[in-house]
Amino acid sequence: MPYSELDRLPKGIKDNLPPHAQEIYMSAYNNAIEQYSDQQDSESTAHRVAWSAVKQQYEKSPSGNWHKK
Repeated sequence: MPYSELDRLPKGIKDNLPPHAQEIYMSAYNNAIEQYSDQQDSESTAHRVAWSAVKQQYEKSPSGNWHKK
């Protein structure tokens, strides 16, 4: 099921990623969930795609905070 707004993202995403990274995650997830809708585990695939999209522009610091590369 696609996310309609950032407030609907999973708690772990909202609590850890900055707003721009959340937007990247939501956009990538929504595109992937549509693209892989015919697959058995499309939700899991969509989450992996979304994290991959975030990691292209953001990285996690040693202190655990996400920041733009």
